[in-house]
Formats: sequence, C-alpha cells, structure tokens
Amino acid sequence: MKLYRTGAFAGIALASLLAVSACGSDNVDSASSDNSAGSSSNPNCAEGQISAAGSSAQKTAMNAWTTAYAKECGAQINYAATGSGAGVTDFNAGKVAFAGSDSSLKDDEQTAGDTRCKTGKAINIPGIATAVAIVFNVNGVDKLSLDPATISGIFQGTIKTWNDPKIAKTNSGVTLPSTAISVVFRSKDSGTTDNFTKFLEAQTPETWKLGTGKGWKGTVGTGAPDSAGIVSAVTGKDGSISYVDAPDAKKNNLKSAGIDTGSGAVEISDDTVGKAIAAAEQDFDGNNLKLKLNYGLKEAGAYPAVLVTYEITCEKGLTSDQVALTKGFLSYLLSDAGQTAAADAGYSKLPAELLTKAQAAAAAIA
Repeated sequence: MKLYRTGAFAGIALASLLAVSACGSDNVDSASSDNSAGSSSNPNCAEGQISAAGSSAQKTAMNAWTTAYAKECGAQINYAATGSGAGVTDFNAGKVAFAGSDSSLKDDEQTAGDTRCKTGKAINIPGIATAVAIVFNVNGVDKLSLDPATISGIFQGTIKTWNDPKIAKTNSGVTLPSTAISVVFRSKDSGTTDNFTKFLEAQTPETWKLGTGKGWKGTVGTGAPDSAGIVSAVTGKDGSISYVDAPDAKKNNLKSAGIDTGSGAVEISDDTVGKAIAAAEQDFDGNNLKLKLNYGLKEAGAYPAVLVTYEITCEKGLTSDQVALTKGFLSYLLSDAGQTAAADAGYSKLPAELLTKAQAAAAAIA
C-alpha cells in the first residue's frame, strides 16, 4: 500500500551547505591490512568489494563515504560516476550491486529493476539532498538573479545576449554586457537534467517546450558528458551558463544565480533547500521510498530547483557476495557518521523522519 503525504518534513532543519572540500578519485584504493574487515566495532562493516555506478551529483559525497568505509571496515566500494542514466542501465543489467540516481526509477525502469532482482523488487532509497545550481561565467558580473521564465528562454535559445531586457528586469543596478549567451547542457542521460527540466516545466508550463527526462532535448548550446565537463566548459568560456549540483558548483568556485519565483531572488542555502524538501510528497510502497518534489513551488524563501539522490538496489535478489556489503555500506551512508560526512562535503542531510525510513529500507536488504 502506498502512502502519500505532503509537507512531511516541515520544520526539520537540514545540515548546512558549507564550503566543499576537495576529494580524491572516484574509486577507493584497496584497504591496508591493519584495517582488515571485521576488526572494526562499526556494526555496518562487511567484507569484500562491490561495484556501483551512477549519479555524478553525489560523486563528492560518494568519495567521502567510500574512503571512510574502506578505512573503517577494510572493504572496497568501487563507484563510477557515470551519470544517473548509465548507472540505472548498469544496475538493471546486473552489472553493479547498486546504482546512484538523482531521480527515482520511472515505471519502465522499475519493471526492469524488479526483473533483474528476480526474487525481490528494486527499491529506491534516498541517500542525500542537494540543489541544482544555475551556474554562470559572465565577465564583470558577480551576482545574478533569474526568474524561471528567463531561465527557460535562455536554455531554449530565445534569449541570446546577457543584456537582454528580460535579464535586466531582475538585475537592477547590475551592468550586463552584450556578450552572447553560451548554453552548456548535459549530453549524457543525467538525473540532474531530469530534475532541472522538471523545475522548468513546472514553473513555466506556458513557455517550456522541451519536456522533461534524463536526456536533454534541446538543440541550443554545447554538450558536456558529466558534472566535471560542465564545470570545465563554464569555467573556460565567458558568457556561459549551465546547471550542476550545488557541491560541484561550490567546490569549483562557480557563481550561482538566485532564483526569483515572485518574492525576490533566493540563493542556495540550508534553509532554502530545506523548505523545498519539506514540500515533497511521499510515494512510499514498503521499502521503496520515492519522493515527489514540488518543482513548481513559489514559497517565499524556498529554492525550488532541488534534488534527492537515491541508492537503487534489490531488496532481495542480489548475489550472495553482494548482499552483506551492499547492506552494510548503504546503512553506513545513512548513519549519523555517513550523513555528516556528506554534509561536510557540501550536501544537506536527509530530514530525520525520512532518514529513519531510509535506514529501515537499507536494513531490510537480504
């Protein structure tokens, strides 16, 4: 039986979006012998190694998680930040023990996941929360405010220069150059794209014509395969604009625009992201925990372009060598230590009520 509930998390503070610390490689080196599996008192420790793939938006958090888990438990989690679409494809094909995704499984993906799991079903477990940052590089412009209609026009190519009157309208006192706008989009399937386009469709249904989904459907601009490619493209070209997860924006010192839905520009912060997550509707079916975010939110002080990353795995049906380590690692990242490690890397902790349900879902893996 599914449970639908709106505003379940109101009043619960999220962890602060602080400056992001630099992280290492995607995968963790083999743990040293003096940190052998089973020697730790951590109840989430398990032996062996598993592979996982997906969301690059949670790459920084995953680096922190896998490094800490390897040090504490002596086990190895090999996570490839290939993008949400590729991660889900690999999971449903049985190539990885779990996938990271910036959006929950759609109906056809859920069916494929259930088929892959055979003896159980595929479950979506929320892992961490963050915002989709609208990042820009415009010479001489340090602060920018954009309303959803203007963002929609920019990414569809109807607003072509930075001094367009529609941009000037929400940036009084800012000297905007006549520089051509250079749009950068994700060329590979991406959960960040999925969340960004859902935000634009919900906020500007009368003007957004490109639909939603993990694949970018526009023809304006230049594609980049992943978050690192977005960062490189925006950093390297004056007049550029794109979208990327907030930790990558902060880590790489990219400027982020405030979003004005009618009550003034709202910047990314713990409080503004928290208000948006608080407006989410729960779509829970047992341990399959999906959230329906309110991308059309216009509440004062709420930043509506947010996402929750999911860890997608089998409730039952993993191979015998994957079960204990997948369960242990996901339980760790949902522990106080795991959530704090992600918050220290620039993300927002899951609200307490949702976190409790996610912990129970991870504990049910068998």
